[in-house]
Parts: sequence; C-alpha cells; structure tokens
Amino acid sequence: MHPLPTVINKNLTPAIPPRHSSRIINSWILLVLVLIPLSCSAQKNTLKYVSSAERSDNRGHVVRFHLDEETSSINFSQPQAYLVQLELLGNGITTKDIRMAVQRQIFKQVDFYAIEGGIGVDIFLTNDTFFKADAYPDAGTDDILVGLTKTSGQDLANYIKSMQPFGWSDAAIPATPLTAEGEAENNTAAIDTSYQKVKDKIKFDTIVLDAGHGGRDVGAIGHRRTYEKNIVFDITKKVGEYINKYLPDVKVVYTRDDDYLVGVKKNQNVTILESLKERGRIANRADGDLFVSIHANSAGANQAHGTETYFLGLERSQTALEVMKRENNVVSDDDESTGNKLSQEDLIIYELANSGYIANSERLAALVQDQFKNRAQRRSRGVKQARFVVLYHASMPAILIETGFITNPSEAEYLKSNYGQSIIASAIFRAIRNYKEQFEKSQHFNPTPQQ
Repeated sequence: MHPLPTVINKNLTPAIPPRHSSRIINSWILLVLVLIPLSCSAQKNTLKYVSSAERSDNRGHVVRFHLDEETSSINFSQPQAYLVQLELLGNGITTKDIRMAVQRQIFKQVDFYAIEGGIGVDIFLTNDTFFKADAYPDAGTDDILVGLTKTSGQDLANYIKSMQPFGWSDAAIPATPLTAEGEAENNTAAIDTSYQKVKDKIKFDTIVLDAGHGGRDVGAIGHRRTYEKNIVFDITKKVGEYINKYLPDVKVVYTRDDDYLVGVKKNQNVTILESLKERGRIANRADGDLFVSIHANSAGANQAHGTETYFLGLERSQTALEVMKRENNVVSDDDESTGNKLSQEDLIIYELANSGYIANSERLAALVQDQFKNRAQRRSRGVKQARFVVLYHASMPAILIETGFITNPSEAEYLKSNYGQSIIASAIFRAIRNYKEQFEKSQHFNPTPQQ
C-alpha cells in the first residue's frame, strides 16, 4: 500500500479541498485531504488548489494548478526521475488557503516556496512508475497543467539529462513536514477526520441549462418557419421547472432567460462565437456540476427524425461533422464566427486536462439517450462526439442534446406542442436525476446534515 502523500507548504495555512474538485475524480480516484501550515497575507492572484486526474487513455495523469489569474510566465524542469519543479511567476501570486485533491498513487510530497516574483513548486513522485513530465497553460482557464506520461527508464534518462534543477532557498521559510518523525500518527488521524467531514459535505447542487441560440441567432429554421431558438428555450425552462420541483436541493442556472444572444442582454456587441464561449464561462462562474446545452436538429431531407446527444470529442461520422459545423458556425453576414473550428490539437489538450469530465459526459449522454428511447419512446440516433465550442469552454461534465428534427413536419409539430416539450424535458430531467444519484453514490455522499 502506498503511503498518504505529504504536502509541505512553506507559506500556507490549514485548508480542505473544495467541493468542485471532486467533480473530476471518478470512483477510481481517491480524494486526499492535506492540512497545510500558512503565514502569508492575502494577494490578488491565489493558487487556490491542486487537483489531479488519470488520463482516459491510461497513459498517465494530469495535475492542475488552479489560479485566480493568468501567470506572467512559467518555468519547468524535471532534473530527477521522481522530481518535477515549477516556477509560477506573476504579480503577487500566493498560496493563501490552498487546498489539495491529489491521487496518492503518484505523489509522495509537494513543497511550495516563496520566491522572487512568484512561487516555486517541488513535486515528488512515487518511484514505482516512470513519468515524463511537461507543463503548459490551460487554453480555457488561467490554470497551469502538468502532464505526466508513462515512459521507460531509458527514455526518461535521456529526457532529463540536460535539465537543470531550480535552487530554491529554504533559509527564509523553513520546512515543516506534516509527517515529521513522531507526528505521523496524529497527522494521519487529522487527515482522516477532515476527509470524512468534507466528504459528507460533497454535494451535486448546481446545474447549468443552456437554451441554444437566441436573439439574432435563430438556429435551425424548420417546418412552417419554426425557429430552433424558441423551441429549445421552452424545453429548457421545463427541464429547470422539473429540477426545481423534484430536486429542490439543486440550483438551476440558465445561460439565457429570454430571447437574446448570450452576452448581448446589456447591449453588448458580441459575435456569435463569443456568445458560444460565454455560455461555458457562465457555467464556470456558477461552479456548475453539469452543463446541459439543448438544441433541435435539421436536415436537408424532411424524413430525418430522432434524438442525439453529444459530448466533446473528435466527430467520427459525417452526420456528427455536419451537426458540429452548424452549431459552431452560425451563418451571418456581419459575424466573424463562420469557419470557427476546434482543432484536433485543442481536443488533445482538453482530453489531457479533463479526462474525468469527458468520461462523465459520455455517461450522462448515454443516460439521456436511454430516457429518450425507453421512456419518451423517441427514436434514438445514439451518443456521439463532436467539437462543440460551447462544450469546450465549460470546465465540468457537459453535453449537447439534439431533441429532434424541426425540418421533419411531424417532429416539428411534436416539439412545438406543450405535450411533446413536456415529454422531452421529463426525459432530460430523469437522466440528470439518475446521473446525480450515481454521482453521489460513487462519492459515498451522506445527505444527512451534520450537526
């Protein structure tokens, strides 16, 4: 059995992991809480917490350093097989109230140092697997990512032989290890106690619902001039009403609550591409547990019918490609978004940083399609992947639902009707509820309030 990781924070105070960090950790990832000493005054840019996730390709892990603001620069070194070093430089970077949520299988110890212009970090890895490390800024946030890729001993030796170690100064800030001799037993007990307290507070309590399109972006135009933006708004509001009624402990956040282009409500001049990005940012600011974007489909042939649910990835069919093009590129003479497309490189970086989100997104998508097929009695066209901008910018499990084809006269009438919208909304709600129950079971969540 691996020992619990030690975090030595030479400029920090006791803290516990945030609720949000648990979202990227599946049942196979163990949340570890670390109590950390601190003596630093509050600054503007805070390193809030550190989390890790196993890559879905089983080739390694990604460590995420969550920051309030962008760093001015980062420097990286791996001078030894089991030591990774970072310099995070910027105006007033501090580790005030830092929290840790890391996998004990890959960490022995994490040290933080106050250095000129920022902070230094030493990450000590366990010595049972060789990892080649790399560091880079996250494309969608201000966070810094450290990628750990499994490799051979010889390959790692060649990789690190030219790297120089950073010489952190311990003189001004002496180290106080949590597992110092004679204290290990007491600290382990404190960690276990804090872990249980926080685990009991872990909640699935915020869902962000995104009614696609809006305002001048009408979306698909279907049978008898049926506008996608209107249908999906009505369905989205019904989903929210079901959640409010049957899951009263869950907060519902809407990206739009009327017919406007998200980001334009206050007369902002924003492109449709910026509007797509803003929807994900709204979800992030709300600290959402799920992001659900609701749409309606269209096709050249009016016989096409059925539902589809997407999660972020590389589209693997022509139909998925066409949907991706339409949802990312709304044609408008005065809009710059036409031609926007997430690259395969974008997706690789996202996959490295968000493997836990992707796995949960796929699971939720499957639950939605199961409800459409078996409860709503709609034709299921399956779970698919595509490069949706709106999903890319939401840092949580995220799906995009195509509720049906409004270019099909029969399906358009169904989706316009109160009955049809209620059935579709009910199916989406039931999938969300099932996902919530599974999530809380996997986290061993105790819903009884702690006295």
